[in-house]
Amino acid sequence: MDTNPQQHPVAAQARRRFLERLTPRRPRLRVQDVNVVDRPMFRRAIGGTVVGNLMEWYDVGVYGYLAVIIGKLFMPDTVDPSVQTLFSLGVFAVTFVARPLGGIILGQLGDRLGRQRILVFTLLMMALATFGIGVLPDYSAWGVAAPLLLVVLKLVQGFSTGGEYAGATTFITEYAPDKRRGFYSALLDLGSYLGFAVGAAFVSILQLTLSEDVMEGFAWRIPFLVALPLGVIALWFRSKIEDTPAFKEAQEAQASDARASAESDEAPKGVLGLVRAYWRELLTAFVLVAAANTASYALTSYMPTYLSEALHYDPVHGNLLTLPVLVLVGLTIPLAGLLSDHLGRRRVMFAAAAAGIVLAVPAFLAMMHGQIWSTLLGLVLLAVPVVLFVGIQSSSLPAIFPTASRYGGMGISYNLAVALFGGFAPFIMQALVTLSGSALAPAFWVAGTSVAGLVAVFFLKETARKPLRGCLPSVASTAEARELVATQEENPDLDVAELFEEVPALRER
Repeated sequence: MDTNPQQHPVAAQARRRFLERLTPRRPRLRVQDVNVVDRPMFRRAIGGTVVGNLMEWYDVGVYGYLAVIIGKLFMPDTVDPSVQTLFSLGVFAVTFVARPLGGIILGQLGDRLGRQRILVFTLLMMALATFGIGVLPDYSAWGVAAPLLLVVLKLVQGFSTGGEYAGATTFITEYAPDKRRGFYSALLDLGSYLGFAVGAAFVSILQLTLSEDVMEGFAWRIPFLVALPLGVIALWFRSKIEDTPAFKEAQEAQASDARASAESDEAPKGVLGLVRAYWRELLTAFVLVAAANTASYALTSYMPTYLSEALHYDPVHGNLLTLPVLVLVGLTIPLAGLLSDHLGRRRVMFAAAAAGIVLAVPAFLAMMHGQIWSTLLGLVLLAVPVVLFVGIQSSSLPAIFPTASRYGGMGISYNLAVALFGGFAPFIMQALVTLSGSALAPAFWVAGTSVAGLVAVFFLKETARKPLRGCLPSVASTAEARELVATQEENPDLDVAELFEEVPALRER
């Protein structure tokens, strides 16, 4: 009997159909499965978050540059000047004690109520607390009550700020197209450093044009009072934006999918649930933020105190030396984000940690040389790891958490790290200088945290150009959506099978 299928075409066709039924079909994305970014809304989202971040860091810059004056005004005259400075830096650090609590509470609310609502609330609290510092009587008027109320206002700032950066990074990463998430997210930190520079420049202009007595009498309050109108402007921007498509998709999935239990990635988790489910991601983010913010706060909040206290620059010239470097950092941070879109987040983060290890000691040695050119050189060297670290943390860290727990995960990991290694960085480094008697001591602190960051990079998942965890792919145009669908099999940044497992809208097909 002849069994050659070529001689029996009907039998061969039936056999092919039978084998096709046995072979599972590979899932494929359709054009309608791809999220095309709404450009007008995206521009408003960027504007609203950048302005809010600028507002947050404006206060950080103002307080850092007025730390010596605030310490003098809110402590008795009989106290040693070095103790007054440590008090002021300690109050700055107290702000960060409240940040983890704010990050935990506001992060949980942000995953449940929406990113936009919480970001409006954080901005309002921050503006009112900063304005409150501007109208607060000093020690000579209210005695012990003055420093106590200063601490309370800084705690309010810390609580609100705990939800600000975590929410802003979550917001932008969820809005941005996958291929350029690094660049657009880095614009947040451009706003941060420009805000710091604006605050520092404002204080420096006042110090150059007014006498010391006038500064200590009333003029120091002016930068804090300006926070209220700035806050009103930022609130107007934020009122014009909607919640992210990713958050809306997650909400719809939770409402329609009975499987979105507390154990799944599709349901928001409490604090213990977050730790149990994502402890590796939380720990990785914590260490990387600790390394980034040690270098960052050394360059920003601590440097005015270091230049005046340890290197004996007068406060005005010490402030002016840091200003051009801060502007340079702000302008180059988006370039680091853009670089990570092409080379990958892990490579740029590795370079950041290596730069922190290698350049910290030379940077402080250059500043200790005592010349203006050498001080500027040292500041630029210290700025290198800051740019590389900060330029990509806003895109790489939120991406390692699923949408339903992204705000909460960032709120915990980021704010705990910033509280311990960012807010306390100026206090720790000044204490190291005081205890050791060496102006080089802060360099070893920066290098040590960068070593920890280098280790954490090996546990960081590469997320550049990939869809966010549990989200549909996001692109800038319909043409790009068609191209992505046409090339999905050979696209190295797209795991279609994983998408169909993780995204509820695809899994139901």
